[in-house]
Amino acid sequence: MSGVSVEQLAKVVGTTVDHLQIQLADAGIPKTGNMDIVSDAEKVQLLGYLRQSHGKDEEGAGTKKITLRRKRVSELKVGGKGQRTINVEVRGKKTYVKRPATNDDESKRAAEIAEERIKREAEAAELEKKRLEAEAVRKSEEESRQKKKDAVEQAGRDSIAAEQAAAEKLKKEQDVKEASAKEATQPEQERGAKEKESTLKSVPDSPEKPKKNKKAKKKQKFDNGDEQYEARGERKELHVSKGKTGRSKKKLRRGSSARLLNSDNKHAFEKPMAPIVREVKVPEFISVTDLANKMSLKSVDVIKKMMTMGEMVTINQLLEQDMALLVVEEFGHIGISASDADIEQELEEAIRHSSKQTDGLTRAPIVTVMGHVDHGKTSLLDYIRNSRVTSGEAGGITQHIGAYHVTNNESKITFLDTPGHSAFTAMRARGAKITDIVILIVAADDGVMPQTIEAIQHAQAAEVPIIVAVNKIDKPDADPDKVKNELSKYNIIPEDWGGDTQVIHVSAHTGEGIPELLDSITLQAEIMELKATFTGSAAGVVVEASLEVGRGPVATILVQSGQLTKGDIIVCGAESGRVRAMFDESGQSVTEAGPSIPVQVLGLTGVPLAGDEMLVAKNERKAKELAELRQDKSRTKRLAGRQAANVDDFFAQVAEDKKSVLNVVIKADVQGSFEALSDSLNKISNDEITIRIVGGGVGGINESDAQLAIASDAIFIGFNVRADASARQVLSKAEHEVYYYSIIYDVIDQIKSIGSEMLPPKITEKIIGLADVKDVFRSSKFGAVAGTIVVDGAVKRNNPIRVLRDNVVIFEGELESLRRFKDSVDEVRMGTECGIAVKNYNDVKVGDQIEVFEVTEVARKL
Repeated sequence: MSGVSVEQLAKVVGTTVDHLQIQLADAGIPKTGNMDIVSDAEKVQLLGYLRQSHGKDEEGAGTKKITLRRKRVSELKVGGKGQRTINVEVRGKKTYVKRPATNDDESKRAAEIAEERIKREAEAAELEKKRLEAEAVRKSEEESRQKKKDAVEQAGRDSIAAEQAAAEKLKKEQDVKEASAKEATQPEQERGAKEKESTLKSVPDSPEKPKKNKKAKKKQKFDNGDEQYEARGERKELHVSKGKTGRSKKKLRRGSSARLLNSDNKHAFEKPMAPIVREVKVPEFISVTDLANKMSLKSVDVIKKMMTMGEMVTINQLLEQDMALLVVEEFGHIGISASDADIEQELEEAIRHSSKQTDGLTRAPIVTVMGHVDHGKTSLLDYIRNSRVTSGEAGGITQHIGAYHVTNNESKITFLDTPGHSAFTAMRARGAKITDIVILIVAADDGVMPQTIEAIQHAQAAEVPIIVAVNKIDKPDADPDKVKNELSKYNIIPEDWGGDTQVIHVSAHTGEGIPELLDSITLQAEIMELKATFTGSAAGVVVEASLEVGRGPVATILVQSGQLTKGDIIVCGAESGRVRAMFDESGQSVTEAGPSIPVQVLGLTGVPLAGDEMLVAKNERKAKELAELRQDKSRTKRLAGRQAANVDDFFAQVAEDKKSVLNVVIKADVQGSFEALSDSLNKISNDEITIRIVGGGVGGINESDAQLAIASDAIFIGFNVRADASARQVLSKAEHEVYYYSIIYDVIDQIKSIGSEMLPPKITEKIIGLADVKDVFRSSKFGAVAGTIVVDGAVKRNNPIRVLRDNVVIFEGELESLRRFKDSVDEVRMGTECGIAVKNYNDVKVGDQIEVFEVTEVARKL
């Protein structure tokens, strides 16, 4: 567009003529009329002006500044009493200016572009390298596949040649037999030929045969007795013609080769005529459905068979092993008694087979620390590993089994810290079974205590060497010789007394004797020559287990042989799973653990029992099979116990109903604490009251636990756990209280206190007075009144009495009246005469004695 008028230019740019004339005037191009001509140069000049006014440079590289306008409306109240509201509009404007780029920015941008280009080239080179490697691998795989294919084809050709040779040999033998048979039956054949010829003459000519297909003409036929081969390109078919049995033809196709199935004209596969006899493994208890599945039968067939045997069963009823074996034999199968021990043995054999036996490697000793409460076991270990475990335990006592290892002069030692309270006897017993050396901690000021004796008995029963550490040697009243003297009563003879037991004086407070104790442990381990397998599948024992929020079942496992690695499939008692994560005693994540190393394992399906054996399975199927078998065994035992209720159980229940029963539900943080609490509370039971653990387990208190406690009217004990929101709501609605504890002593004391209130009080009788009957009077009001003299104690009117005749009780009741002369009195003392009227008894005679006694009730304690 060149030389247009102002009006035309305004229409093109979409504005008014007046506004365009103003812009032209601002740009230095005054135009007054609508028809004034605007040249191309004036257009360029106007465009440059507009660019500059909108913040763009002359080249139009971009906007250098931008202006933002904003309107806000607010209300303003004015006036005094008669206030009125005024809308106030506030307009604002803010301009942003783009700063020009500096040389440093341009150089930085250029460097970034160059760096990105180099990076892209490196990535392209890496991709090309990977492509070449993949191409090489593919070529090598193709070559190997081609070699295998050639070998298979060559083997097929060799087998075909051998079969053809055998077929030719067999054909020659058949020809010889046919020739000899032909010679023997020549006269018969001649007669048959004449008869055939006469028959053909009497029959009209047969119609012409249909023309064969062109493709059929191309086929090359080979006759070989009853077998016919047809070559179709590279594919051959084997046709087995009908023989004496009248079976139809069978075809066998195998690529470019054909094989002879059976030269004697028999089918390769025959239907079995005899019944199949199976070997059925029968566990101790099995349901009807599972038994039918093992025999490949329907459950209805098993039920019918048992009905004929005189047993009425249901589809889900549990059968004992003897009955199940009889049913298996009735069906003609072979019954084999099985148990989880068989499968476990197979699993162990598989583990041993997969492990590389390296029985020459020395492992770290497993040391169990035992002793009485507050004798310094954990404090001693704290000093060894420079930590404070005691502060983390409630009440300053250890209630879990802690497992951790330390290093002494480049030698590793694994420690097990067992609780010392009597409630944890079972936990200490498990610790003694898996340990190599027992460190017996005895306080120098207390000496040998009851739990010290138990620890000695556990160690001696397990035939584990003992090292005695006499602790608190720094105390003023410490007496080590007294400790040695008391230990000698239990066959613990120190070396300096001529025995074989090392006795080390230590102090957990000052660290005295700690190096000597560690050296003695290392020396004892060298003498024992402890060996272990460091490769292959791992085996170990569960030291402790718990259910943690956000982590699920957590088991502390002490590896005894092999290597436990992350991802292994393990079986712990009746639980199985894959190791998702492992942590050492300091909480650090590890990927493997060898012999004598304790680790925390995550990934089990449930919480195992402390003391369960840990095995690594070759595959997940075997692990689940073993775990499910153990779970079924436990469940079926419980169900069988319920089904076996009989008259004896009924009478036992009636006898138990006469006793007071205190139901308790226990939820604990770890399995060891739950076991300890259960054992301790069961020991409280006596002939008059029974403490019954109706439920509980490991983990927090949920709604089902709360409902169980309410339904059974049980005392709810929460040991280091808390109830969730739903459980709290259920308990609050039922006004059922939960007792939270963190120390086992308090739990035992609370249950004893509640149980003591349920016991009937102890009733004691005390004779307070005795009166001899000297004479008997008759009264119209009281009947027989005995004139007596108090010979011992005092006679009180409100106390119960007994009437004795010849020192035999003939009546027991109470006094109706006690008089001194004519006055009614409450008490008559020894040596004083009185008149006594016995209520509801008139057979008092001279010479009888009236005994006065009082009854007191004493509260009993468990």
